Amino acid sequence: MRPKILIIDDEESVLLFMKTLLSGRGYNVLSARDYFPAIEIISKLEPDLIISDIFLKDDQNGIDILADVKKRNLGIPVIMMTAEPGIDTAVEAVRMGAFDYLTKPVRQETLLRAVDHGLNLKVLMDEKENYRQTLDAIFTSLMDGVITVDIEMRVIAANDAVNEICGLPVLNNIGKKFDEIPFSCGKSCLNVLKKNLEENDNIREYRVECRHHTKPGQVVLLSCSSLKNQNGKLSGTVLAVRDITRVAELEKEIKGRYQFHNLVGKNEKMIKVYSLLENLAEYDTTVLITGQSGTGKELAARALHYGSPRSGRPLVNINCSALAENLLESELFGHVKGAFTGAVRDKQGRFQKADGGTLLLDEIGDISTSIQLKLLRVLQEKEFERVGEPDPVKIDVKIIAATNRNLKEKVRLGEFREDLFYRLKVVEVKMPSLKKRLDDIPLLINHFCDKFNKRFKKTINGVSDEVLSAFMQYFWPGNVRELEHALEHAFILCHDRVITLENLPSEIREYIDIEHSEYMPMANKLEQISSALKMTDWNKAKAARLLDMSRQTIYRKIKEYNLVKH
Repeated sequence: MRPKILIIDDEESVLLFMKTLLSGRGYNVLSARDYFPAIEIISKLEPDLIISDIFLKDDQNGIDILADVKKRNLGIPVIMMTAEPGIDTAVEAVRMGAFDYLTKPVRQETLLRAVDHGLNLKVLMDEKENYRQTLDAIFTSLMDGVITVDIEMRVIAANDAVNEICGLPVLNNIGKKFDEIPFSCGKSCLNVLKKNLEENDNIREYRVECRHHTKPGQVVLLSCSSLKNQNGKLSGTVLAVRDITRVAELEKEIKGRYQFHNLVGKNEKMIKVYSLLENLAEYDTTVLITGQSGTGKELAARALHYGSPRSGRPLVNINCSALAENLLESELFGHVKGAFTGAVRDKQGRFQKADGGTLLLDEIGDISTSIQLKLLRVLQEKEFERVGEPDPVKIDVKIIAATNRNLKEKVRLGEFREDLFYRLKVVEVKMPSLKKRLDDIPLLINHFCDKFNKRFKKTINGVSDEVLSAFMQYFWPGNVRELEHALEHAFILCHDRVITLENLPSEIREYIDIEHSEYMPMANKLEQISSALKMTDWNKAKAARLLDMSRQTIYRKIKEYNLVKH
């Protein structure tokens, strides 16, 4: 189709010259002598290029035509002409968006060159508009919510799906900072956006629960992709929100509530743990997780963090029993250069690293009274001092503490501050020993078999009946961690499709009478009791718990077998 060119001039000779010249070049040339006929042609036919004199006989002039074209956003290049050139008219024409500016009388070569450039621009503008419309159509039709923000987190664009998923007309909040928009949810996506902008690292399918006031149980997948300018510098990010609530509900139905994050089990005690963790996740209250070694205290802490609105921020872990007091203080709070011998540079502590997120204080029962006092201040005042620096540092951190010690007993003995104990134990999560939930062992076996099949690239289908019987009778002093290590050991040795007794660690094979555990020979019973006492440094209460027997029974057995501490 031939390009349409509209020429607007109140001089008949100019119209005739241009029409003859351009028609001879194959263009479809339209003409008008003043403002109103020109506007009518523009409205009905939408030419590809407009060439207009600035000064017309009517009250309206070429600048008015240019303004009308721009106001209606028609995307038509406009070339202005005048026989009275002047800096003011040229500046005004360019300011209003004229593509080119010609001085009369217009030379043939100049006109043809301007027309050629103008029509090329029109082609590019049409391609850009078609591309934009295609993107808009895709953007609007997406089922996923899409929000684009700039480097300062101001909302640039959002599609209709955001309204549906988030329950808020984000389109009404274009230009506002994302963290200032009154979402009625936990704003988990805010942390993901911040992380993407801070680390300039794309995030794929990060799963969170929205905690939306009007959409309870809504679960979404969040993905973030960085935007970069022509110089390759970060200019913003695109957040995609996919509603997978129905999928999450089906997963729960299929799993029968056998798993929560990375915790596995269907025992009644584990179901109660899942429920408690789920309720605690949305609150910033301090949580104390207790239980024997290997029961999954760290996994419970991870479930609390990744199920919370802080999930997009750091989860920082520190084992308090692994460091001497002075090193622990520096690790927790950080230090400044020169604070002590060897402090050659400033160091950021775990509290600062966890700012905005969660700090897990593992083995909290082993810290000194000096560190206990400092922790108490952090919990009370939400601030701390770096070693060697008097100025306090404010923080926003959720504290989770974990221990296998009996803190109440340590308080009674004066080894642990009572005020700190109750600050930590706002809510206690008690992780049951594996001996207390033996019915979970088949589930755990399947879980670890799947894990090790992937790691070792094997196709082991499970364990033999004899192995399952052995597992159900063993007293599991190392709990789930010991079960995992036992299966890892078996996977390394097993070259068949089923794990057998020969593949198990020696301590399990030696301590279990597979066929008749209730008639276990005295030697085996003696071995179990001796082992439990040795593992607990002859703490009879702990040994009794490991063996799932009362304290009175273990005292009786010690006397019966004449056991003494060596």
